[in-house]
Amino acid sequence: MSLDILFSEAEIAARVEAMGYEIAEAVPQRLLAVPIMTGAFIFAADLLRALYRAGVEPEVDFLQVGSYGNGTTSSGTVQLLREIQADVTGRDVLLIDDILESGRTLTYARNVLIDRGARRVLIAVALEKPNKLAVEIAADYVGFQCPDRFVLGYGMDYAGKYRELPFIGALDQI
Repeated sequence: MSLDILFSEAEIAARVEAMGYEIAEAVPQRLLAVPIMTGAFIFAADLLRALYRAGVEPEVDFLQVGSYGNGTTSSGTVQLLREIQADVTGRDVLLIDDILESGRTLTYARNVLIDRGARRVLIAVALEKPNKLAVEIAADYVGFQCPDRFVLGYGMDYAGKYRELPFIGALDQI
């Protein structure tokens, strides 16, 4: 297996800090941050601390959906694995995910939150793969544009491995 570093730990830290201030400029009301587990957990933790430094103190709840299983491509079917407990009615919600690729997961999650009465759903992603969308959706805040390669590290995995890497890398072969 060959691993190329796409985004270093320092590059990620600087960009996430900037994203915290960008989100603060949107002046969210009664903000609820909803990381999509499990790939977004490290990005979400860093972004939440950046939001705090930018003067935003959101409530946090978690949503877990999945479509990858142990593969390197999405099955195309999104499954709800864990519901949020917080009431989103009339609130701004910041949906946090690791990567915007097909858009199915974020579309599903956004629709769940809108259907439950969220005032506004903002989307923040660590990575975006342009030209890979299967549905029409856009992130409001993007860490980095990502090449069309299988990425891991910084919370993202391959079959449950490599989440602990402090950088984002790409696999040439599996």
